[in-house]
Amino acid sequence: MKQYLINKKSDNLILFFTGWGCDEYEFEHLNSKNNVLLLYDYTDLNMDFNFSKYKNIDLIAFSAGVFTASILDLPIKINKKVALSGNPYLFDEHYGLSKDIQNLLCNITVENADDFARNYLVKTEQEIIKFHHSKRSIESCQKEFECLKNLYNLHKNKIKNIYDSAIMGENDVLFNISAQKEFYSDKLRIISNARHNLFFRIKNYEDILSITQ
Repeated sequence: MKQYLINKKSDNLILFFTGWGCDEYEFEHLNSKNNVLLLYDYTDLNMDFNFSKYKNIDLIAFSAGVFTASILDLPIKINKKVALSGNPYLFDEHYGLSKDIQNLLCNITVENADDFARNYLVKTEQEIIKFHHSKRSIESCQKEFECLKNLYNLHKNKIKNIYDSAIMGENDVLFNISAQKEFYSDKLRIISNARHNLFFRIKNYEDILSITQ
């Protein structure tokens, strides 16, 4: 995994597992009063970070990061774990990405990336104007997707729902919302008039944690 630390010189840390194909650039508009460690590119699961100086650690996982965080044995105490726009059973036909959605993701190109964002990630034209694609290459993203499928097949019998709460957009078309309501039950909060990428409805990382309180 690649790591990017937003250092606010805080004793508190938000551990943010981003989604497939993401990097830190995609989330640069989000603010925080706490330190934030962004994790991305799950072509491997190696993590080298010193957590010892932090008094409080919360975890937010987005999209494919919901699966990734669920299979890691993190050597730290985490106060709160929030799943955002995703499910631990990432490639399950019912709870995760359907075969049609998987095929769609495998066929994203430089030429159709904007159309994909407009039709599947954001809800309004204002959001698409503000939307930042990651700076990673298509080849890098597709390699990661294959690694995620391999990791899922390797760990799917060990997956646990580690999350205290979950947030989904009511118009998410990558994950089936009815299935998420079934899976998360009363832990799920729905953001109205929103698709998969909720980060233009949220001003900072702390807002994500407070929505579920």
